[in-house]
Amino acid sequence: MSKRRLPIGIQTFREIREEDCYYVDKTGYIGRLIDEGKHYFLSRPRRFGKSLLLDTLKEVFEGNEPLFAGLDIHDHWDWSRRHPVVRLDFSGGSYYERGGLHEDAMAQLQDLAEEAGVTTRYESASACFRHLLGALSRQAGQRVVVLVDEYDKPILDALEVPDVARANRDFLRDLYAMIKSSDAHIRFAFITGVSKFSKVSLFSGLNNLKDITIDPRYSAICGYTEADLDTVFAPELPGLDRDQIRDWYNGYSWLGDEKVYNPFDILLLFDSRKFGAYWFETGTPTFLIETLCKRHVSSLELGSMEGGSALLSNFDVDDMATEALLFQTGYLTITDEEDLGGEPHYLLGYPNREVRQSLNRSLLRYLVKDSSQQMANSVRLYELLSVNNFAGLKTLFHAFFASIPYEWYVNNDIANYEGYYASVFYSYFAGLGLDIRVEDSSSHGRLDMAVLFNDNVYLFEFKVVELASEGAALAQLQERRYADKYRALGQPIYLIGVEFSKDTRNVAGFEVE
Repeated sequence: MSKRRLPIGIQTFREIREEDCYYVDKTGYIGRLIDEGKHYFLSRPRRFGKSLLLDTLKEVFEGNEPLFAGLDIHDHWDWSRRHPVVRLDFSGGSYYERGGLHEDAMAQLQDLAEEAGVTTRYESASACFRHLLGALSRQAGQRVVVLVDEYDKPILDALEVPDVARANRDFLRDLYAMIKSSDAHIRFAFITGVSKFSKVSLFSGLNNLKDITIDPRYSAICGYTEADLDTVFAPELPGLDRDQIRDWYNGYSWLGDEKVYNPFDILLLFDSRKFGAYWFETGTPTFLIETLCKRHVSSLELGSMEGGSALLSNFDVDDMATEALLFQTGYLTITDEEDLGGEPHYLLGYPNREVRQSLNRSLLRYLVKDSSQQMANSVRLYELLSVNNFAGLKTLFHAFFASIPYEWYVNNDIANYEGYYASVFYSYFAGLGLDIRVEDSSSHGRLDMAVLFNDNVYLFEFKVVELASEGAALAQLQERRYADKYRALGQPIYLIGVEFSKDTRNVAGFEVE
């Protein structure tokens, strides 16, 4: 198999097919959707291929058969029947100020009407939308296909201005309600976005919408699977460590049998031949980092959070649970599902190294307020740990806590000092991409943190004391025999008791055995 063009940044199905780009066939999913339903909703993180999926749907319904030669749907579709398509795309507008959303929506609707030769006379976007759907259906003699891309961006963009976010939400609710009121003119509707706003707040007028976000049958409708990498992208794999690719980028799960890769990461990896946080660096919102810090979410908690079905779907401007925010934006994924009295309960964790490492680096930068100093601290940590310089590690962390602005402590009532200090330690190690186990259980209790690095095992216990070190942290490591669990590795084991002073807000004791 010869190499093809990498479709980096290409969201147009026609261009991918005509320019001989790599393409992972998703048309089997599309055929099933069309056969089994009519109104669908799909939530996926940014840069996961939602726009390409919608564009593929558009080409199917417009009957562009040559583009689908050799693909799954080709022999299972009536290409003689063509439907008019109305596609609304909110990915490119600016929605921070009142009126911006209405202006953009009207411009899109008017362009669609003009292209089809339909005259619109309405000043309301909702009325214009309803009129356009009916007119197109009558004109073509076929029902209309409605595709909405980034349906929620006008709300997410304005979250830091809640009044505008609410106004945008209410505007969109009225607009999307027209899909149901025009049902007689609609053949198929598909709405995508990053978040899943509650039906009460946004889709109250569209209660026949089928959500396939965590439907196992469609878990891989966006993204690449292991099999896709080994077949479609086989020419790109030589020279790259397959296990490293998996560690860095695989791990997203929406309850399907297979975990998936973010396509954006994979394409940039194959292009540059270097591992990097490509997805994370293209748009992690400051709002997310600030929210985590303002809510005092410990970084130790991020890798093992929990949520029920309501928690992961009930999402609104004034009600954004931390777990829902992280899951829907792609910083956490489902690691396991349990049945609690007939109700699903989800365990959440980091999908991969890219997210774990990058999110913790961002949290540290927010605390330090100096990205250069934070990076220098991380480099120094790696160097000290490589040679087991524990005295240097104590000095390094003492300097770090001293660098956190006093105002941060004054403005934040930290109920759990131990968790806060421990989370800073965790974020530094996680930011280096090291193998970390948090609250690792054994028959003797729960260890705060284990780090496996450079053929060594480091076991940490954290305690808050009033003034000076009393040796309680190291004593707990010894008494509970946490090291027993790791002896089978045959590697040197270091017990590290770290104690913090609530009064000095810094490291008070750092003992190693």
